Amino acid sequence: MYDIIIIGAGPAGLTAALYARRAGKTVLIIEKSTFGGQMTFSPKIENFPGSAAISGNALADQMVSQVLEHGAEVELDEVVGIEDRGATKFVKTTSGGFETKTVIIAVGVKHRKTGAEGEEKFLGDGISFCAVCDGDFYAGKEVAVIGGGNSALQEAILLSEKCTKVTMVQNLPYFTGEAKTLEVLKGRPNVEFITDAVVKSFNGDDAIRSVTLSHGDGNESTLNIDGVFVAIGLIPSNKAFENVCGLDTYGYADSGEDCRTKTAGVFVAGDCRSKKIRQITTAAADGSVAALAACNYIDMM
Repeated sequence: MYDIIIIGAGPAGLTAALYARRAGKTVLIIEKSTFGGQMTFSPKIENFPGSAAISGNALADQMVSQVLEHGAEVELDEVVGIEDRGATKFVKTTSGGFETKTVIIAVGVKHRKTGAEGEEKFLGDGISFCAVCDGDFYAGKEVAVIGGGNSALQEAILLSEKCTKVTMVQNLPYFTGEAKTLEVLKGRPNVEFITDAVVKSFNGDDAIRSVTLSHGDGNESTLNIDGVFVAIGLIPSNKAFENVCGLDTYGYADSGEDCRTKTAGVFVAGDCRSKKIRQITTAAADGSVAALAACNYIDMM
């Protein structure tokens, strides 16, 4: 039996593992796909303390190496549920399961993708999901923002302060974000708007050069750009855990800054938690809070 099982090996889960191991707890990290989570899509990170610039993959490698050096165990598997057995929990996976005293859910979110041709090719290298993270790389260049909700509008505002031109592409005939934010954007001379259009393909050889748009009237057009920011929503990966953590109306784990859930001994950390700011630093902060809370729970058993 483990003291703590951490589901997810993004910055929240890896930080939780580090704190838990330093507290002398046995730790198993279960990850189904990518160690490092969403930060691996960023070719350069400049807003993580201690590094002037580092790639997402390099930062992930450093975090993984650190927790392994501290004695955390890692299992590559998919968690399909958590069974609450009172003093213990059973974490069910596709290949079996593990018993533990506590669980930290740190499964993160997935950025909703367009599904257009060429998208996978340019992810993290021309296509980004975060203007705060990657906007500086496109200073003085032309970019497109895909989406029309509040997130897309906020991305466009930030980018309009750095880029020579920002073109917003919305699949609906209208924008769904707040009217006041939209008015701010309309007042900026370097922002243009295209509605009732979807991305058909992302084009380029060694770098992204343009996007092909399919319009509602059946016509197509080409938009020349240096980069694209996709902001069409996030998908939390929490459905398998709703019995122990409870979900809000958007599917995020219903938990506050203490990272506790409705089930004693089950904690949640990182982007999968209901919160306003989703950054590597806030995920890492959640990881430390959740780990210390889990350690205290174990010590009080």
